[in-house]
Amino acid sequence: MYAPPPRTTAEVFTRMPDELRKKARGGEWFSHQPAMKQHHSVLEGPGFDADGNLWCVDIPWGRIFRIDPAGNWELVIEYEGEPNGLRFHRDGRVFIADHRNGIMVLDPETRKITPFLARVRLEHLKAVNDLFFAENGDLYFTDQGLTGLHDPSGRVFRVKPDGHVDLILDNIPSPNGLVLSPDERVLFLAVTRANAIWRIPFSDDGTVAKVGNFIQMTGGGGPDGITMDEAGNLVVCQIGLGAVWLFSPQGEPVLRIDSPAGTQTTNIAYGGPDRRTAFVTECEEGAILRVEMPHPGRRLFSGR
Repeated sequence: MYAPPPRTTAEVFTRMPDELRKKARGGEWFSHQPAMKQHHSVLEGPGFDADGNLWCVDIPWGRIFRIDPAGNWELVIEYEGEPNGLRFHRDGRVFIADHRNGIMVLDPETRKITPFLARVRLEHLKAVNDLFFAENGDLYFTDQGLTGLHDPSGRVFRVKPDGHVDLILDNIPSPNGLVLSPDERVLFLAVTRANAIWRIPFSDDGTVAKVGNFIQMTGGGGPDGITMDEAGNLVVCQIGLGAVWLFSPQGEPVLRIDSPAGTQTTNIAYGGPDRRTAFVTECEEGAILRVEMPHPGRRLFSGR
């Protein structure tokens, strides 16, 4: 165990406007989320486009928003789906991990959304959660469903640019956020129901071995969205605790960031002119939080 790291508090960058908040609880998604108190929205999947606009999703209501640098919200699309994760392809298309429909693709110009991957070798996915692009165009995504310690059958897949799909792991109790290390030799995975971050190293042929428990967390509802800076420091949103953690490349906690709003800190993306600002979706209050992150090379503990 480590000593508690320094703490700071994020600020509210922007809140969902009242006119965009749903007024009545309903829908199939909420019926299977008994602990979810709010019904106005469930914000997730933050990501920045080339113009510096922040995009995010609203899972149960099938909505995707664009937020400009001044904090103004625009509803881009509302469709029959449950978007959970969002990533921009290098060509500008928006790839979406849709809990209901699989992997979807949104054209930001036409605002048309189309299916990309709903089945793997004729078998339907459980319910996808999040996704990440490698530099070579490989798409990694988590297939979470309702898995957990009672059913450790969640999966991680990799889709090659030519469409070939590889199953990376299939024994995970609730795979969630994921990110590759700067050299792309290791995949880090948030395993929510195990309250842990797994380390998944790749061999030269792309297969995995020696998968390990990199960080064992405690409390809250477990790790949700994660990201990483260029120095390999890992940032983890811990839903239910209202906290975001910064871990060193060795897995040592070096900073805790507290939410000034609700406790449902779901996901995170770096943005701003120098990519030193972290933006966090907080779904209990329907807010986007903002915090300036330390320089990747800066040590926060004195005497080290």
